[in-house]
Amino acid sequence: MRAKVLPGRTTTAAEGEAVVFLIGMRINHFWAVHRWLPVLLAMPMMLRELARDRSLGMLHHLMLTGSPRTYCVVQYWESKERLLAYAAAPDRLHRPWWGRVNRLVRKGGGHVGMWHETYVVPAGAYESIYGDMPPSGLGRAYGAVPLGDGVQARDRLRV
Repeated sequence: MRAKVLPGRTTTAAEGEAVVFLIGMRINHFWAVHRWLPVLLAMPMMLRELARDRSLGMLHHLMLTGSPRTYCVVQYWESKERLLAYAAAPDRLHRPWWGRVNRLVRKGGGHVGMWHETYVVPAGAYESIYGDMPPSGLGRAYGAVPLGDGVQARDRLRV
């Protein structure tokens, strides 16, 4: 299914704080497939679980690659509470897989690297603009609205 292009300039409809979670991995040694492949495969399983049950709080995600050895997932969440609740839920995929992935990384002899960053961005401290684009990023996660004529980035950033 192709996303519909929204004509003209739009911005995110987000109100209040925005929660952005970045998680990534780096394959340090391609030949150690048994070390990095389970790490690589864990994220799509969790993303499918989150997409099936929107009540868990993930609004949208985007998978990126920086090179054949680096991968990143950008996730947009309803709230930091929902993100933390999912991470700790014993009946969801994250908690058991996080234990496995940590063991693989710790005992992996440097074959695979992992990182994550969480940003809780206060209202007025984020800004977005999309020109003739389907909803993307914050606009896809929180919805997109037309941007008024003459509205500048400084008007959207209120800090």
